[in-house]
Amino acid sequence: MPTMTAAQRREAERAEYDAFLAQCPTRQLLDRLSDKWVTLVLVALEEGPRRYSELARRIAGVSQKMLTQTLRTLERDGLLTRTVTASVPVTVTYELTPLGHSLQRVMAGLKVWAESHMGAVLEARASYDAQP
Repeated sequence: MPTMTAAQRREAERAEYDAFLAQCPTRQLLDRLSDKWVTLVLVALEEGPRRYSELARRIAGVSQKMLTQTLRTLERDGLLTRTVTASVPVTVTYELTPLGHSLQRVMAGLKVWAESHMGAVLEARASYDAQP
């Protein structure tokens, strides 16, 4: 069996992922990425590192539990890093990783699309709901 380089191994693994297959792990990732809090956290971090309290203020309506859960999940997936600075009180900041930055661009585009097309979506909903 020939030895594969790390790049060849990653390419072979990448070829095996197919989100249309029920057991593919990309299904879990897509499910996670479609969460509104994930999108908003990624976009909120586009300007650089932020403290937990800054994120909580920026993202209106997110509960402490959901923000904490979302941040932990994104950290586990390698999309952001959590840095604890020993001070009084302890300072915790969150920052996008290079992988997170690559996804953030996509999510920022999705957010902009949603904001600019909301009027058309509301009109389509009203039209649909008015049908007998």
